[in-house]
Amino acid sequence: MLQKLKRLGSYLIIIVLLPYVITVFMNGQAVPASKTVDTMQVKAERDGKEMDVPLEDYCIGRMAKEIPVSYEKEALRAQAVLVRTTVYTQIKDNGSQTVFNDGYWTNDDMREQWGSGSYRKNYNRLKNAWDDTEGQVLMYGEQLAYVPYCRLTNGNTRDGKEVLGSEDYPYLKIKECPYDIESREQIQTKILDDMEVSVTETDTAGYVTSVQVGDESMSGEEFREKYKLASGSFVLQKYDGKLRVTTRGVGHGLGLSQYSANKMAKDGKTYDEILEYFFEGTELKEVADIVNSTE
Repeated sequence: MLQKLKRLGSYLIIIVLLPYVITVFMNGQAVPASKTVDTMQVKAERDGKEMDVPLEDYCIGRMAKEIPVSYEKEALRAQAVLVRTTVYTQIKDNGSQTVFNDGYWTNDDMREQWGSGSYRKNYNRLKNAWDDTEGQVLMYGEQLAYVPYCRLTNGNTRDGKEVLGSEDYPYLKIKECPYDIESREQIQTKILDDMEVSVTETDTAGYVTSVQVGDESMSGEEFREKYKLASGSFVLQKYDGKLRVTTRGVGHGLGLSQYSANKMAKDGKTYDEILEYFFEGTELKEVADIVNSTE
């Protein structure tokens, strides 16, 4: 019993100190230590308005919006770590003034999307993934890792140096994702009005990095976003007076493929193994480790 009480006491200290731990460890601005992680309020933008939302609610809401809730438990756990790492990075960069403008679902949104009958079961799947990875973030050396993710790739993830133009992300390497090629969403076609356009450059993974549209040059991602394409991996073809765009994958292709992560989980991979595959050389760290490093 005494040992259990000691563990409980240590746990409570960690929870209470976590906002300050984030500050000390990442050189960010202070968050009042009287607020625990579960009840700490953050500002999130929704419909053009800023709202105060419990940190946990916001993060679970992001998971609900960004990954299929039917995915395997280990894939959901991996996603929870990525969301937590991303959120803590934003807090590090902007301190107490952080306003999260990435989309998330409220509980009402979840009920609407899943139906009242499935809401509780689906919410608990995400909540369990969040709780099972409590306090865990991905680090590269002494820094929080940059941990992008997408729905599925064109068969390979992209190289961080090529995409970001920096040597700071050596853990973002090209990784094979053969599962992604099997997805029903792998190949999609969109018909656009005809225009003078050509792909002028692609990266090693096959994603378009530069497009010439008339006299204008833009990046592949700018073109993707402008014309609402499924992926930045695409080919262009004149077709019956129109422009046919055939895409491969869904999303930007950098970092973790959620589809592959789910397939890896089905094959028995754990969330830490999944994260190590996509972010090679990074390390999972827990709140307790951060506390110990600041003592």
